[in-house]
Amino acid sequence: MYRDRDFDLKEDLPSNTAALTKDLELDTLFRAMAAGDEFLLDVAKKAVLASLRDPEAILYRQHALADCLEQSEIVRNMYGIAVEAVESERKVWGWMSEYPASVLHRSVEVLQLFLSLLKRLRRTADEHGVKFLSEGFTGLFGMLAKELDDEYLSMVGEHLRRLAFRSGVLMSAELGKGNKGTNYVLRKPPNPRQGWMGRLQSWIEGLPLRDRSSYVYQIADRDEGGFKALSELRDRGIGHVAAALAQSTDHILSFFNMLRLELGFYVGCLNLRDKLARKGEPICFPEPLAVGKAMLSVRGLYDVCLSLSIKDRVVGNDVSGHNKVLVMITGANRGGKSTFLRSMGLAQMMMQSGMFVPAESFRANVRDGIFTHFKREEDTSMRSGKLDEELRRMSSMVDNMTPNSIVLLNESFASTNEREGSEIARQIVRALLETGINVFYVTHMFDLAHGFYLAKMDATLFLRAERLADGRRTFRLVEGEPLPTSYGEDLYGRIFGTVRDATYGGVSLGNESGTVDEDGR
Repeated sequence: MYRDRDFDLKEDLPSNTAALTKDLELDTLFRAMAAGDEFLLDVAKKAVLASLRDPEAILYRQHALADCLEQSEIVRNMYGIAVEAVESERKVWGWMSEYPASVLHRSVEVLQLFLSLLKRLRRTADEHGVKFLSEGFTGLFGMLAKELDDEYLSMVGEHLRRLAFRSGVLMSAELGKGNKGTNYVLRKPPNPRQGWMGRLQSWIEGLPLRDRSSYVYQIADRDEGGFKALSELRDRGIGHVAAALAQSTDHILSFFNMLRLELGFYVGCLNLRDKLARKGEPICFPEPLAVGKAMLSVRGLYDVCLSLSIKDRVVGNDVSGHNKVLVMITGANRGGKSTFLRSMGLAQMMMQSGMFVPAESFRANVRDGIFTHFKREEDTSMRSGKLDEELRRMSSMVDNMTPNSIVLLNESFASTNEREGSEIARQIVRALLETGINVFYVTHMFDLAHGFYLAKMDATLFLRAERLADGRRTFRLVEGEPLPTSYGEDLYGRIFGTVRDATYGGVSLGNESGTVDEDGR
């Protein structure tokens, strides 16, 4: 997943993780990537929320993902090997692991499992490595071919057979003070397949050539103390080997854990791709642009979480905003404004995690931070008013923003009257723009939107939810001047029938600008 480091599942997430997850409905995306697997769920959350900020790093991961999309079965098989290794290691019995003999026995058993799985990985590299073109996968397959060659695998297998000590343990020792044993060294036993000259040479190298019968000590069948002493003597001889073997086991297990972790991200992407493909939804690899003039060019962009939640396909949008730092979105209620805002946030996050995005094409700058400020339900505890809650959230968010961030505002500060809400929003938006932060703002406040329109700012793009002459919504956004109405009466008429000058208790239906909000209230 990275060119120069490993993916860290314990890396700190952004301070606004909870807000991003709620506002962009990221849990829907994570569940689709996980496909019921809790491990993949954790990997998806970390990979998507820990955004990349370097276009080159994004492209590096994109190229690896492109290989995965083309060779999905091979990647899933490799992921299965890594999962099998991790889960098999956990099942190997490790009782009394503080004793060298137990450590050695468990390590040998685990390494025998790992050896068979490493051989499967090596065969995968040999048979399918040429099909992968990305730097990430060619590097992985090259490492497997180099470090797991036939000679190495054969040597490991031979060592594991010897470490089973089926013919007993051969070691040497010296006598120290008080005639106590010291300098215990495990010796290589003679190979039974060698000729008699070879066995003689191995014996000469291992121990002095003497009458072997003088070294034999027979322990009685019921001599528990003798067997305990013999066991301790054996542990002294194999102690260093057991420790080294346990370290090797941990090293190979670490490799399989990391392989499982990093392939897990790509398997999550494959799960998501498969779900979208079954619906016929388009995906593309975005073009990440470095910091500089603001650039946004999208075609067919749709809300991937909405698509995952409904049976039908979702309407996409085309937007072109060269050097536009403020995008003001207005128009008809239930016209797709909030949906488009979420689709922008989701696509930005997916792009900066190295994924494909839900669009036919997507081209945008890489951002140092992604922030959301969406309307919330009323505070049921009544500890503060809704406007106070909005201002507190905005203050906390601003404290963590940096230039070259992007913020998505959805009906922010609409909890007070339009004049006051527009003035608060106007000052905040101007301050954000002056700091170098890009702003996307969905609003029904005509005073706010029209004020920016009259200012004739070249760096502002005005989008409006399309409404046909007969009142139907196309759920597409088009460039257009803000209008003083959001056509809330359309929704009222669709629900309650056509009513002119409708009032309730003498109060006209609609807010100060003659509109209702996005939920039709």
